[in-house]
Amino acid sequence: MPVYPFLLVDAFTETALGGNSCAVVLDADNLTTDQMQRLAQEFNQPETAFVRRSTTADFAVRYFTPAEEIPLAGHPTIATLTALLHTGRLPRPTHATPLTLELLHGPIAVAVEPAESGRPHLVHMTQRRPVFGQVHDAAEVLPMFGLTPADLLPGAVVQTVSTGTPQLMVPLRDAATLRRAHLAQPEALLAYRQATGFFSSHLFCLEGATPAGRTFARHICTPPDVLEDPVTGSATGGMGAYLWHYGLLDSPAFLAEQGHWLGRPGTVQVLVQGPPTDIEAVRISGTGVVVLEGRLTL
Repeated sequence: MPVYPFLLVDAFTETALGGNSCAVVLDADNLTTDQMQRLAQEFNQPETAFVRRSTTADFAVRYFTPAEEIPLAGHPTIATLTALLHTGRLPRPTHATPLTLELLHGPIAVAVEPAESGRPHLVHMTQRRPVFGQVHDAAEVLPMFGLTPADLLPGAVVQTVSTGTPQLMVPLRDAATLRRAHLAQPEALLAYRQATGFFSSHLFCLEGATPAGRTFARHICTPPDVLEDPVTGSATGGMGAYLWHYGLLDSPAFLAEQGHWLGRPGTVQVLVQGPPTDIEAVRISGTGVVVLEGRLTL
């Protein structure tokens, strides 16, 4: 009977039970797509990563939510590298070590920093060149979250942005407005996202949850996925590109915060690479903590 090692890893945190949880299944080469999707449903984590051998990169990884496979994801990338380091499949670096991961739509660059003073390894993930997609009608979108167009950040637009996974960017005027947001029309949102081609919705404001943060966000999904993702790396990359592109940041490097209102505080270091008119890529960085290890038998 095949046995697959797995780990549960909390990403974008230095403390267990913080950040965003991810199941990481190792040695998953023989699992079929259907098996991976069913296992993602069984784990019922925001996302599950399946690590496989690669002939073109250091490792191949596929990412699944309980509902579907997605091409690129941030917190599973941090979790995957954390799991590989923890199990010795990736040697612990003594200097900054660049690597590549083969994802569904091609390779991405990652890197691992040496651990310092007992802290977890810092993992960098370079996301793809941002694609600024459809601009949406705020009067149609905001009511799906129990809000109105007046709740939008003045002068801002609702837009699909992708640094590998298309996400709906919804900039709000302040943290109080962000707190009022909720999934008011789940069926309408599901139909709208299927019609317009984005994966999920990233609502954010230009206030941190703590003095260290430059932004705070909430990531709203539709069933059967989790209703609110605690800390979302791919959408944070898209948000960074959006904010830098539209001149809403005074620096391309900042700390993004998410998950605090869910009791799972997480932080993402963001670096937007390139000028606002020609962004080349977005790098996100974070740490992960292994919570448990086990063996999966099929």
